[in-house]
Amino acid sequence: MDLPFTPGWEPTEVPASAGEFGVELARLRVLRGWSVRGLAERTAISEGQICNLQSGRRNPTAALAAACDAALGAGGVLEALAAKARDGARARANTDVDAEALIAGYTKILDELRDLGRAMGPRLAAAPLRSIASLLADAAPRADHDRRPEVWLVAARYAEYLGWMAQEMGKSAEALRWTGLAVRWAALGGDETMAAYSLVRRAFIAQHRGDREAVVAFARRASDHPAATPRIRVHAARREAQGHAALGDHDSCQLALERAQTHRAEGEGDTAAARWGPCIENGTSRIIEASCLVDLGRFGQAADVFAAELQHAPAATADANTRTRFAVRHATAQAGIGGMDGACDTIAETLPTIARVDSATIRAELRRFLGEARRRPSTARHHEVLDAVKAAAYRGA
Repeated sequence: MDLPFTPGWEPTEVPASAGEFGVELARLRVLRGWSVRGLAERTAISEGQICNLQSGRRNPTAALAAACDAALGAGGVLEALAAKARDGARARANTDVDAEALIAGYTKILDELRDLGRAMGPRLAAAPLRSIASLLADAAPRADHDRRPEVWLVAARYAEYLGWMAQEMGKSAEALRWTGLAVRWAALGGDETMAAYSLVRRAFIAQHRGDREAVVAFARRASDHPAATPRIRVHAARREAQGHAALGDHDSCQLALERAQTHRAEGEGDTAAARWGPCIENGTSRIIEASCLVDLGRFGQAADVFAAELQHAPAATADANTRTRFAVRHATAQAGIGGMDGACDTIAETLPTIARVDSATIRAELRRFLGEARRRPSTARHHEVLDAVKAAAYRGA
């Protein structure tokens, strides 16, 4: 099935570099939601040839370009790129790939796939992410020696985000596998910091498994890792704070939140360290604190903080997944103080997004909300909303 056309995903003008044919071919294939096999079936071109085109190992003939252009509805873009590639073709060994095109092009595509994942959920983004991650891992050893580390780093960024998408689909083992590949590929690219960040990811997975002690242990290991950057230590301290909150340890939770603030100040302006994980601005410190307050059972304080922060700091929770997750936590806090009218209003607003995004993380939050809401007196309208929440929370179970 074709993916919906969304802003930033329309066919582009012909790029300036003729070497970008393969990247544009992959981008248009991803846009359509087609696998390599799907494109091969529609063009009568072998899967191996398509992979070689996408990695820049083969220059496209006019016939190949025309077949791909027609199948993908590219309006002549691919044919024009192929002509440029042939006009400017340089002698190249069979094992050489156009590293510059791979790095620039697939970095851009990753940004687009991140936007797709945030807006439409993990399932639409995961398949093209897997395809391109494999392509890059195959191409990296064939790149020029001086550019090879950069190709590995782009591959590692795909693998790291695939870990998130697998987690959002409720596939913890797959999330750990892709995170492990990200560590390995990042090291091949000369970056050891992913090894530290992977421990934050393991803490997150432990949190959703309900292993509170493991959350704290992994978060501390991440913070103490010799390759950890201030940014990674922010993520680690925030995860540790939530682990302590789940254990009911208010004092340790507050100390971890304070460390997160300290590390955030240490890392301000360090754009070189911003490779792994979400922006630390996603979830302001106060919103993270509110989440901890929910875990600690301090629902009134949590509801007040959520109400203020979600209204006045929308930029920090701009993507659909993040904002919805915090909104559900807000509803849990409202239910915790008996404010079922407000809780149901809050949760009802999120249901269309929840259906679209289909996130395992959000489903876990919904189940937590249901547990709190069922302890409170409710009306017929409340029951109607709670039934809809139950259906969403156990979707696919």
